[in-house]
Amino acid sequence: MDMSFPEKSLLVLGGARSGKSRYAQAQAEALPGALVYIATAQALDAEMADRIARHRADRGPRWHTVDAPLDLADAIQAESRTDRVVLVDCLTLWASNLMFAERDIGHALATLSATIAAAPGRLIFVSNEVGQGIVPDNALARRFRDVAGEINQVVAGAVDRAVLMVAGLPLLLKPA
Repeated sequence: MDMSFPEKSLLVLGGARSGKSRYAQAQAEALPGALVYIATAQALDAEMADRIARHRADRGPRWHTVDAPLDLADAIQAESRTDRVVLVDCLTLWASNLMFAERDIGHALATLSATIAAAPGRLIFVSNEVGQGIVPDNALARRFRDVAGEINQVVAGAVDRAVLMVAGLPLLLKPA
């Protein structure tokens, strides 16, 4: 089965360290055009700052990075072009950013869904699948799991192709 994606948009889901970011980056780099990486991570501590710097260096000079911890739809609208591939990594961090900033999740999701539909260029999204583990033991963690699951469902519905990464292997979810 051909796992390259000829469609306009792709969601890559998976657990921690499943290979989802590496797969998404390889899919983007296999396409012609400029590459834009929209980062949702925030360097709130030294370890995260080091991680962000390492990832930025690993992407190489073909990539242009845009930081968008909250206003993801605006960043996509600004960066999406027919001659570009935009990779968003990751929706899970975006979820926690929205929650901590007390943003309206429903509005943010509706705006993102409309943005995906209207974007002229290729889009790739990376997100963690967080709903397959145990039920979290506290209200905040349960709310996060619910918000992340809602984001994944909305984006999976809006994109042309969805892939689940397991142990570094892509499993096609959509189209079925």
